[in-house]
Order: sequence, then structure tokens, then C-alpha cells
Amino acid sequence: MKKILITFLIILIIIISFVSCNKADENFIKENFFALDTFINITVSEGEGARAGLDAAIKRIQEIEERMSATLPGSDVYRINENAGKRPVTVESDTFYVIQKAIEFGELTKGALDISTRSLSLLWDITGENPRVPEEEEIRRILPLVDYKKIHLDEEKRTVFLEQEGMAIDLGSIAKGYAGDEAARILKENGIAHGLINLGGNIVAIGSKEDGSPWRIGIQNPRMDESKDGQRRHVAVVEAVDKSVITSGDYERYMVEIYEKTSERYHHIFDPSTGYPAKSGVISVTVVSESGIDADAWTTSLFVMGVEEGLKLINELESVDAMFITEDKKIYFSKGFKDQVSDIHGDYHAE
Repeated sequence: MKKILITFLIILIIIISFVSCNKADENFIKENFFALDTFINITVSEGEGARAGLDAAIKRIQEIEERMSATLPGSDVYRINENAGKRPVTVESDTFYVIQKAIEFGELTKGALDISTRSLSLLWDITGENPRVPEEEEIRRILPLVDYKKIHLDEEKRTVFLEQEGMAIDLGSIAKGYAGDEAARILKENGIAHGLINLGGNIVAIGSKEDGSPWRIGIQNPRMDESKDGQRRHVAVVEAVDKSVITSGDYERYMVEIYEKTSERYHHIFDPSTGYPAKSGVISVTVVSESGIDADAWTTSLFVMGVEEGLKLINELESVDAMFITEDKKIYFSKGFKDQVSDIHGDYHAE
């Protein structure tokens, strides 16, 4: 599974580099590194503060990982989970902010986004060494532990408390978006006017390209293995200036061996109400927003909600747009998204 994930992320970086850059964009410096459980690539225009800004952005991303990883002993999130049902845990201000935002999204989406699904993730182990489909009774036993309303925050003391022993949170659905926002802020503070941050498919466009044109971001073809055009790795191209472009899909992390035998795709995006991977008819959601943390949270939420409910909600919002791709290879756009998209793959039909 890890080898497949690594291959996927390398392909994704190649896609973004191919679609976004041209010969006019030669005055850039790049860094590649691993953090937040993914490969990260940052490309910025050269200039007086570029090197210092790049180093500071990388350090900040690593700091966020050290605080918000669910697997690193000593991190804020690790300590919160260790003390579930026992005592509140004092956390760093940025960890508190991200958890607070996640709970706000839980309310806004009526639980479609729920950061307390880690107990489900551990049960299924989809991205681990021993993935399996649990028995229904096992899932029923775990479901009472999945409830964002049982996460209690004390803003004055800056503490987080999980009400029930066995509960566990994971910020994987929102922390990368926050990290992208923070990295972009630092780069801009260091005078960088043009650049791209790629956090394993979470893309942040800083300004425009040097020639003033928008960055062109290739969106992964969610059924690339079924494509009639083996060379066509993207399903569409999104133009972006000072925006985050974030995609979630069922193709990113799933049980490959079971899929090859049964064609059933057990993926990593859980429906908190059922305890199973979400089955909303959606296979990919892309969100464009000025806020990376919001875009990251929206992709997971909308994937779980599905097209009809998701479009109704997203169309009520300003400065956030979404693109849904369904199992029957239809593409649905929020009211402001279609004008930003071009080069749609011939295997797909835009509604």
C-alpha cells in the first residue's frame, strides 16, 4: 500500500509540474521533502528572500506535523488521544485553532466532517500494513466513539478533552490545508510573489506565474487506469491565482488487493454515520478557495455528502467553489467553478 501511495504522489507531482510550468518559468528554486505523511514540493521564484523564506516555510510545516500528527508520540494530538476519557490536555494555540475549525465544519456539515474517526481508521487499517474489512459488529462497537460533539474545548485554558475512553482524533482532513496556508504566509512575508506549494495534491498557488498568467493545475484523473488515453493523467485543468486547489478522491488510498479481486473500492474517506468508506456516488471532489484549511475540510465533507446536498450547501457560500466527479464519469460544478476549468478529459461529461 505504501509503495502504491508513493508512486501515486510522484505521478501527481509530475502532473502538476507538467501542467503548471513552461520555459518562461526558469527562475525558480525548488525543495522536495516528506512531512505530514506525504511528499511535499515547494517551488518559488528566485529573489532576495527566497532561500530564507523557503527554509522558514519548511520548518513551519515540520512544526505543524510535530504538533498535529496522530502517530508521533508527544504531539498534541497523540497526547489528546492518550488521555481520552481521562483528562483535558493543554495544546499549542495552532493545534487548538485547527481542532476548533474542524468542529465548526462538523456543525456546518452536520457531521460529514468528523475528526474523531481515527478509531475507525485503526479498525480498517486501510493505509496500514494489515488492511481488512471489519465485521459489522466490530463497526457497531466503534461507532459510539465517533462523535465530534464529544470533543470538548476550553478556549481560556486552551485544552482539549475527548469525552469517552477509546475516542481518538486525526487532523488528516484539515491539517495539510492549514500547513499550506502557513507556508504561503511565510513565503509572502519573505517577498516571494510567485510560487507553488504541493502538499501531496493539496496545491497552493502563490500569486500568478512570472508572466502574469494564472497557474494551471492539473486535476488527477480518478480513473486513470480506465482511461482510453494512457498519456492523459489529468481530468481537467484549473486556473488559479492566490488560491488553494485541493482534491480528495477514492483512488488515493484504498485496499488494492480486495479491489483487484472484487472491484469493491474500500477507500480512506469514512462516512462517520455508517463506519464504512463513504458511498455517495462521488469519486473525486476538488475545491478552490483562498483558504487552504477551508478547502481541505470541504473536500472531505463534500465527498461524504454527495453531489446534491454538497452543491446546495457550497452554492450558498462566497469565495468557495467545488467540482464533483461521480461514478458514472459525470462532472458537476458549483456556480463559480466552471469558468475556472478547461481541457476536460474526453472520458468525462460536464453537466
